[in-house]
Parts: sequence; C-alpha cells; structure tokens
Amino acid sequence: MFNAGTAVVKMQLENGRQHITSTGESAGVVNALYKVHDRFEASSDPKTFCSLEVLKHTEEGSRKREISIHMDYARNKSILDEKNLKTGEQKHEENEIPGCVTDLVTGFHYLASLPLENGTVHDFPISDGGKDAVVRARVAAREKIKVPAGTFDTIRVEAEAVTGNLQGRGSVAVWLTDDANRTPVQMRSKLTWGTLMFRMQRLEK
Repeated sequence: MFNAGTAVVKMQLENGRQHITSTGESAGVVNALYKVHDRFEASSDPKTFCSLEVLKHTEEGSRKREISIHMDYARNKSILDEKNLKTGEQKHEENEIPGCVTDLVTGFHYLASLPLENGTVHDFPISDGGKDAVVRARVAAREKIKVPAGTFDTIRVEAEAVTGNLQGRGSVAVWLTDDANRTPVQMRSKLTWGTLMFRMQRLEK
C-alpha cells in the first residue's frame, strides 16, 4: 500500500566463499513510527550452499542487537553469540545442526539452484542460530510480472517452515526469473502482523 523502505542485496565470491550482504532501511511513515536499520552478512560454500557464518546487526524500533552465528560442522553445532546493544546483555548458545544447513538468505540462493518444475516440492534445513527448522518450498506457477526494474518471465515459489522454531511464523513467495540466472525480482512475506512486498527497483552487475 505504501513504500516501507529499501533493501539492497549484494553477492560476490571472496576467498572461496559465497558472500551475501543485505541491508534494510525504513522510509517514510514506517521510519517515523518504527525505525529499521539492519545489516545481514552470510558466508557459504558455493558448491554445497552450506552456511558457514552469519553476522547480523539489527536496529528495529527500540531493539538493537548484534548477532554472530558460526557453523561448526566438525561438531555438528551452530554457535550463537548475541549482544544487546542497549543493555550490554550477552548470550551464548550452541545447538545441534545436521551435516549441512542454510541460513535465511543463503536458503533462497540454494533454492534458485534446484530444478524448479511446476508442482515440485523441496525440503531443506535452515538455521537462524537456534534450533534448526525444515523449510518446504513448492513451485507454484510460471508467471509474467511487471516490477519497477522491468517485465520478467518468472517462476513463483512458495515456502514456509514445517518444523522447528520458524513453524507458524509466516510464509514467503518469491518470483525468480525463468532463466539461468534465477534472479529474485519480487518477494511477498506474509507474517503474523501483516504482509511485506519486495519489488526489484534495479539490477546492477
């Protein structure tokens, strides 16, 4: 219904790792009511899409936190360290993970690499530092859509957690270009409090 803010996603290979950086800044009415300034960095193995490390800096309203998550596959553990930037309170937590797990952003990159025939379903594990969750993604349809960046033939994929701490917290639909690049050009996130729609403004290579 109105512009809530701008997100920028960058991908690049660094030292043999796939590095994804995402920033989010609120705008307009949302910025006045609930200021958001987030930065998310994820490193993964470009061949397997297994997450290696996640760094998050979140400023959302009065909540301000820094979080680091390291995947220790030798011990099958995720190691989370979190600091409350307002109170100084710190938390350290370790949780069991399978032999390969993705994170919330790398998961979309992994999904785009899969065969996406209409009606197919893919399950894969995701970890956000707590107990891991299994996400189920279904290839829903092929559609032509128009966004500010242009008109694209796309594949619509719908995903939601079916186990773990993310279950019941919402669902996501993503429109990927129906070509070898599988670029996400639109995303709709249905949450418990409302719906967010992301539409690509421009693509830089």
